[in-house]
Amino acid sequence: MLDAAPFQRRFLEHADHYARWSGLAIGVIVAQALSTLAHIEFEQRVVFCITAFGLCAMAGVLLADALTLVPQEVVRTASLAPRLVREHVPPRMGPLIVLQGISLTALLAIAAATASVDPDHVLSTGKVVTVTCNGMRTPLGPRPGLYYSLPMFAALAIATPACVWALRRIAHGPGGQQQRRDRAWAVTGAWGLLVSSQQLYAVLMVSVSLTDTGCAGAMGALTFWVFYPLALLNLFTVVWSLVTLVVPRAVGDHTTGELSGHA
Repeated sequence: MLDAAPFQRRFLEHADHYARWSGLAIGVIVAQALSTLAHIEFEQRVVFCITAFGLCAMAGVLLADALTLVPQEVVRTASLAPRLVREHVPPRMGPLIVLQGISLTALLAIAAATASVDPDHVLSTGKVVTVTCNGMRTPLGPRPGLYYSLPMFAALAIATPACVWALRRIAHGPGGQQQRRDRAWAVTGAWGLLVSSQQLYAVLMVSVSLTDTGCAGAMGALTFWVFYPLALLNLFTVVWSLVTLVVPRAVGDHTTGELSGHA
């Protein structure tokens, strides 16, 4: 027979691609539904959309990894060296995405600590920061304080352990070097998409609030020299992460030969 493989196996051979694309598609649908919630202000809707899309993309990648068919390898005894997670993640973008995750956490923590507290509107705490402008107290916003950052913190708390668990499972599990590399890069891309998109929006919120008034002072210069370049870096990471998530083998193919040499 020309096609001896059953339909189920043929489907499973491409199930990881279907799962990753489904995660992105569901993320778009959920984000579109959240964007129509008229009773929630625009900035909060954007936060919900970004967070939901990133979590759906991550869920799709984790499902794809669970559905990946792992070929049975011939038992090898030549090397007893343990596999390390860092050997399977992107050598350049991996550390950069980790730094972005750390800086995102620090940015949200600083924004929450410096945001104005309104005892009469507890649920709105963290929306603005109050500064002195021409002798008058002036609120600057929107500010990525607790009002906006709680969904971001929750998403990071869910996605980060899941990403670490998946990477450890891939590094220490069966499969060929190339397959483990592709799976690890897809997981890294999914987490990078969540982190970089959240940081991009948080940076834009801070930049708009500081440059929307003439009272920004030194913070306005900080926005120009730090936040705008950081926004461009995050935009690049968003694009890289999205491409890596969808087609991990299309990014960084120069490492394939290195992996084959160590197989």
